[in-house]
Amino acid sequence: MRNFDVVALGELLIDFTGSGESSQNNPMFEANPGGAPCNVLSMLQNLGNRTAFIGKVGDDFFGRMLKERIEKQGIDSRGLLFDKEIPTTLAFVQKLPNGDRDFSFYRNPGADMRLTIDEVMEKKELIEDADFFHFGTLSMTDEGCKKATKLAALLAKENGAVISFDPNYREPLWKSKEDALIAMEFGFENCDVLKISDNEVELFTGTSDVEEGARRIKEKYGIKVVFATLGPDGSMVLYKDKVVKKAGYINPATIETTGAGDTFCACAIDFIHRRDIDALSEKELYECLDRANAAASIITTRKGALSVMPTIEEIREVIGG
Repeated sequence: MRNFDVVALGELLIDFTGSGESSQNNPMFEANPGGAPCNVLSMLQNLGNRTAFIGKVGDDFFGRMLKERIEKQGIDSRGLLFDKEIPTTLAFVQKLPNGDRDFSFYRNPGADMRLTIDEVMEKKELIEDADFFHFGTLSMTDEGCKKATKLAALLAKENGAVISFDPNYREPLWKSKEDALIAMEFGFENCDVLKISDNEVELFTGTSDVEEGARRIKEKYGIKVVFATLGPDGSMVLYKDKVVKKAGYINPATIETTGAGDTFCACAIDFIHRRDIDALSEKELYECLDRANAAASIITTRKGALSVMPTIEEIREVIGG
């Protein structure tokens, strides 16, 4: 038996989310712990999983704050490294009038980009001790960290872990769209479980038909389970010859969508981890989408994500069971 249910590698940063205006009419921001991989781990902890994180932050106030916050969530921090030269990555998130988000990143470079292959090898016992390994593309925007990410994913695969992948495309962080597509393809080629958003499906395949685009990706790369999120419209999952869909939960208390995809992703990983990935029923897949959609709707009512993930009880209250 392995000591960790899920180990994730990638970015850990501060999300500065809009928090109104000051008395002088200046925008105010709240410093929330964030970064997609650790958001996923935080939700997985709430669902009863044992998790660990591999990544790098600056040796600064924000880096130390992030270490304290992930430990408070129960995430094992042995794989968290501190960079003495480059500061912790910062992201400013502003909600637009149409409900979308505008990101401004302070990451040129940021500490999360400085993870090396040698450091991955130093922490490889964490990877070898995990049932699942989870990653995204943002740790592949820089050449050195890209090599480290690929090494970690391949080590996990060779060690028999189930590989989960979420592209989490953020256009401002890429030198070109082509580089992002190459990184996404590496994830598709090596994952067993894919969580992808509707806009990422269109970006990669060129089609706005999410089901058709997700099917192309699943079939081309031989991915066992593909979860596609549709924003407020809910989600779908493609598994073998099945396509299961579930409408979303529209929450009137929604204030922002930061972390919604990560929350959904964690619920999907938790579901797969507790069952046989090769023998999932349509009923089980529907139940998975239902819980994941409910959890995602809850996080949209809160600022930030990592420190305020939904509990099992809150999810049950939404789905009524």
